[in-house]
Amino acid sequence: MKDNVGGECTAQTKAKLTELNRLEKRRSDVDSLFTRMYEDRAADRITERNFTMLLEKYQAEQQQLEIRIQDLKAELSLQKQAANNAEKWLAIVEKYATPTELTAELLNALIDKILVHEAEVGPDGIRQQEVEIFYRFIGRLDGQSLSRSSIPDPVSLPV
Repeated sequence: MKDNVGGECTAQTKAKLTELNRLEKRRSDVDSLFTRMYEDRAADRITERNFTMLLEKYQAEQQQLEIRIQDLKAELSLQKQAANNAEKWLAIVEKYATPTELTAELLNALIDKILVHEAEVGPDGIRQQEVEIFYRFIGRLDGQSLSRSSIPDPVSLPV
């Protein structure tokens, strides 16, 4: 499981890094084109009309490149953070893979927080209460069969 997840992340990361390098090279090329374009205009090798047309085209491309480069950097940063969290989670799970008892140390290592919602009594008289478990480094797992549990009504004892 660990290798498979890492392989998928590595392939995605490599593709994004390749695209980021390509975009940064293009940004550098466009900067060079700007320099040459100004030199050509100063030397009267291109007309004012052509200069203005190229200027608008390259400025629009620069803006698009900057936006995409920033987006890719943000995505790569999130992927790196997620990979670090996954590695930490796997290390904890491996450490506690075969517990013999449920201890406070085990709960503190694996679980970030537990939210217990207000109980609701259904029309059939069964009391239901939602419990959300947020695991350390990975958050809440959706689709858990344990997300709703039936809890019997509490017993009142005479005082």
